[in-house]
Amino acid sequence: METARQTALNLLIKAEKGQAYSNLALNAALSQSQLSAQDRSFVTALFYGVLERKITLDYVIQQYSNLKLNKISFDILSVLRMGIYQLAFMDAIPDSAAVNESVMLAEYCRKKSAKGFINAVLRSFVRDNKQIVYPDSRELSFYYSVRYSCPEWLVKKWISEYGAEQTEQILVNSLGRPPVTIRVNTLKITAESLLQQLREEKVKAKLHPMVQNCIIIEKSGDIERLSSYQQGLFYVQDIASQLCCLALAPQKGEHVLDLCAAPGGKSFTTALLMENTGLVESFDLYPKRTRLIDTGAERLGIGIIQVSTANANQFLPELVGADRVLCDVPCAGLGVIRRKPEIKYKQPEDLKRLPEIQYSILQNASRYPKCGGVLLYSTCSLSLEENNQVVERFLAEHKNYRLMPMTDTGYSEIDGNGMVTLFPDKNGSDGFFFARFQRIS
Repeated sequence: METARQTALNLLIKAEKGQAYSNLALNAALSQSQLSAQDRSFVTALFYGVLERKITLDYVIQQYSNLKLNKISFDILSVLRMGIYQLAFMDAIPDSAAVNESVMLAEYCRKKSAKGFINAVLRSFVRDNKQIVYPDSRELSFYYSVRYSCPEWLVKKWISEYGAEQTEQILVNSLGRPPVTIRVNTLKITAESLLQQLREEKVKAKLHPMVQNCIIIEKSGDIERLSSYQQGLFYVQDIASQLCCLALAPQKGEHVLDLCAAPGGKSFTTALLMENTGLVESFDLYPKRTRLIDTGAERLGIGIIQVSTANANQFLPELVGADRVLCDVPCAGLGVIRRKPEIKYKQPEDLKRLPEIQYSILQNASRYPKCGGVLLYSTCSLSLEENNQVVERFLAEHKNYRLMPMTDTGYSEIDGNGMVTLFPDKNGSDGFFFARFQRIS
């Protein structure tokens, strides 16, 4: 049977090859394993920890290795990263276990000759009291890059867009496990009653202090195994996505379009805000993804969601005249790095094509609302190119739309001029952006 460290190593190799999103790969591996609950938790912490701290770990390894990183085979480099991570960031793991188990992994990789090398690097780090000597902070972008394990090009981008202080807060909040929030299914239960039921299921939870019908989960185990989840009493949704739906402000009886809807959370929240009265048409590009929306709506007992497969870039004349349109476009995901750490290791050129795609979808979406109707544009990214600049271009080229202030959401943090950027440190949410427009002719 595969050990916890072997499982983590295999996952890291798979993630490096880009074979799957980290969360999907981890869930699949754990569901197929025979590991104990304690070992599953260890695998999760080690896998995500190494993935998100990769730049920092490589910086340390290079200080103790007589080989350049590009001369170390990837599986052995992964073993070293795991070893350094356990030594530097996992206090509960004895140094001897971190070193010895790492050396044994060389045998698992069929590279016995690397055992001495792994042992030497890790023991040298232990002899130096496991202290990471970071670069000089006067070289700010390089210091932030190593300190918070973020590519320097991205650090520089954020500093230029949001300033050094806000950038450091983005980076601090990009590490560690993200908060878990759920949306109460108000068709079936009140927030207070659900909170009581969760406590009976040994879930540590509390009401969100500012967002109605939102609960913060502090400790739960496997959420999908909870009776309350299986009964459809809630679904997992970050606060940012909940606030996005509050900004859309759908009303009972309206016709609402959700153009890039899978896996369906925003469609569900929209339908609940409409009290399951009216019509929410939810679209996504692939049948496999639209099925997720159908399955979720069925579990929750929502009856007004109609799901279809469609390309958000292609005009569908039968949709013209909608009351509200939600346009949550594909994006770089720079606001959800703490959930999917591999996102930050993308190359800058991978992101350059996105604003044009986003603008094209927004432009197509703008053909659907009726006069007086609402169009909401959103991303889970922190990037002016994908956010403010797309909005400014749209307004310049579409005089039949205006930015619509958000004073009707019931949440003071998103009152403003019609454009909102949410930051983890300020809002306790994922990094997120949305802008609300009204059609005026």
